[in-house]
Amino acid sequence: MKLPEVPLTRRRFIVGAGALVIGAYLPSTGALARTTPATAPESNAFEANAFVQIGEDGIVTVVSKHTEVGQGVYTGMATLVAEELDADWAQVRVVAAPVDTSVYKNLSFGFQGTGGSSSVANAYDQMRRMGAMARALLVQAAAQSWKTSAQEIIIQAGKISHPASGREAGFGEFAALAAKLPPPDPAGLTLKDPANFTLIGKVSGLHRVDSLAKTNGSAQFTQDIHEPDMLTVTIKKSPRFGGKVASFDASRALQVPGVVDVKQTDTGVAVYAKNTWAAIQGREKLQVEWDDSQAERRNTEQIFAEFRQVAQKTGLVATNRGKPDEVFDKADKVIEAEYTFPYVAHAPMEPLDGYLFWDGESVKARYGCQIQTLDHKQLCDLFQLPPEKVQIETILAGGSFGRRIDLGNPTLGPDLAADMAAAAKAIGPGHGVKVVWTREDDIRNGWYRPMILHRLRGAIRGGKVVGWTDTVVGHSWTVNSAMAALVVNGVDQMMIEGASELPYTFESFRCDTHIVPGKVPTTSLRSVASTHTGHAVESFIDQLLQETGQDPVEGRLALMGDAPREAGVLRAVAKAANWQGAKVVDGRARGVGVAKAFDTRVAQIAEVSIGEGGIPRVHKVWCAVDCGVAVNPDVIRAQIEGGIGYGLSIALYGNITLKDGMVEQSNFNNFRPLRIDEMPEIEVIIVPSTEKPTGVGELGVPTIGPAVGNALALLGRPRTSLSLPLHRPNSDASVLPRRTS
Repeated sequence: MKLPEVPLTRRRFIVGAGALVIGAYLPSTGALARTTPATAPESNAFEANAFVQIGEDGIVTVVSKHTEVGQGVYTGMATLVAEELDADWAQVRVVAAPVDTSVYKNLSFGFQGTGGSSSVANAYDQMRRMGAMARALLVQAAAQSWKTSAQEIIIQAGKISHPASGREAGFGEFAALAAKLPPPDPAGLTLKDPANFTLIGKVSGLHRVDSLAKTNGSAQFTQDIHEPDMLTVTIKKSPRFGGKVASFDASRALQVPGVVDVKQTDTGVAVYAKNTWAAIQGREKLQVEWDDSQAERRNTEQIFAEFRQVAQKTGLVATNRGKPDEVFDKADKVIEAEYTFPYVAHAPMEPLDGYLFWDGESVKARYGCQIQTLDHKQLCDLFQLPPEKVQIETILAGGSFGRRIDLGNPTLGPDLAADMAAAAKAIGPGHGVKVVWTREDDIRNGWYRPMILHRLRGAIRGGKVVGWTDTVVGHSWTVNSAMAALVVNGVDQMMIEGASELPYTFESFRCDTHIVPGKVPTTSLRSVASTHTGHAVESFIDQLLQETGQDPVEGRLALMGDAPREAGVLRAVAKAANWQGAKVVDGRARGVGVAKAFDTRVAQIAEVSIGEGGIPRVHKVWCAVDCGVAVNPDVIRAQIEGGIGYGLSIALYGNITLKDGMVEQSNFNNFRPLRIDEMPEIEVIIVPSTEKPTGVGELGVPTIGPAVGNALALLGRPRTSLSLPLHRPNSDASVLPRRTS
């Protein structure tokens, strides 16, 4: 899919009835302009370029270009604006931006969307500058009204004051006047010295802006949408990936009370009903014959067998330093290990759903859209409509972990945008349709973390690790998708990040990769490649240090001469955990993991024992994170804690398996998440930094698996990619010439 062209000059202020609205900022030039909105701001219909609005009631509304999926990004965007604006936090609100790539693009991506732990990182300067511009206009308005100089005006906690005269007012009193003033010169704006921050980096006093609505039930998710005459739609799809409808019988489905129609669509067979229960029951009664002639028919182990065969040869080289083959030939000892990683379902608490209305000439959709540019382009193409005829209203989403990234991959089949379009077109214009995926749809017909295999080899000479190679084999979620640009010279960067560049320095190093085509739809999972590279790399380095008699912490530090920030988080976490070496005390052992992802450094130590039934019991996790300036420390801790729980679920239980091409799991009974009583105690250490903010949403995931696995190795368990007790043959580390199975 070719992304729409992104104009770089459309940047404006907006002036609206009685309110001050601040528009977009162009980082390269700071160019600003002014225009009038199509709708007055008080109507909450914003022209697609506003970031900050201040109403006559004093309410500060921040327009977030990033989707709130539970990660706290609304709070982050509000904090950046409110800091420079000196707003009263109680008066700050956040709404989702409309689709307009030219204004609301993610500066890290070049298109509008949320992901890659990029939200605060790309918006840090931009949103602070928006707050500073709003503040400058309010100061100018107050000075003009009170007939004094701007230098004598003070703004603090949402109050504008003139100490010399004792006058004081709220933001709302000057919003209308400020909106009529010429914009300040961007070059003349000075952002706060971090030493003067009152909100950024503070650990208390900032409640999350979405907490109240989510607590009292007023927050709206897609399942809360109930429009007049709306039809709820479920779609029956082939149980095998790549299967197509051969024929269907809807007679029994149409007998279910509430079912109004059944239609074959471009994505399956759709059941239209007056409510969700009827749509689900009607689909259960639907009889469909499938044409599986082009579908996936293999079992999981057959796919891994293909991967193992491919891994015996060096693939396309992503990184090469020194002369690895010569180093291995001259080594005293060669260690080889294999780590396999299965398909994993994202399993967000809110499965995919979306509402769409097509009147024959235009489309309006409302749902937790994550990548607005891509979804908008898909809907334009599917309905053959120009961009101005397609609207997407982004609302809250109940988790994502990568699942709401709709890649529009024609090779692997449709996803939510295509489902909504197909359902609307099949029933005809004039019907609002709410497409609902059940948990079973999510687990059995979803898009998954790709299956991956790592074949690792380490060379030891003179008691030191001198060589390292990693052959990564697996499916690619970027090939033939809207993210195809991430494949460079045949190497998928999203397969090898975290494996092609390590924090460790060796005499020789090579990372190569093979992309193996598959029919199972795959996409990004929380922490992307680091969900498997972090586990494989940190398990293997631990194995090599053990072979050479080195301490897991000190041995890592000795190899980190070119990675000072990684060494910093490792030292910080070792100090917090009072690390005293790799040993077992009272049946408990501690394991270590370190990673860099999304330009953030993270290190974890996990304290583990063997629990009932042989299942690992994780008692405590210490995690040190260096993410630059910590904008919202409480949100950072929550994200790390949640990521550790999510990563632990994957490591212990995450395993989607195929039998004759069909997914064997169906719901949380057999795709088991971590239970609340299994959640370990977590201590998060945020390393102080003056560097610009980097991502944290995915950083709890990469190192929890290897930290647990490395602890288990001290307790006599083999190092594997885990997934216990649903055991599968995963990995074995050995001294050559013994080969892995």
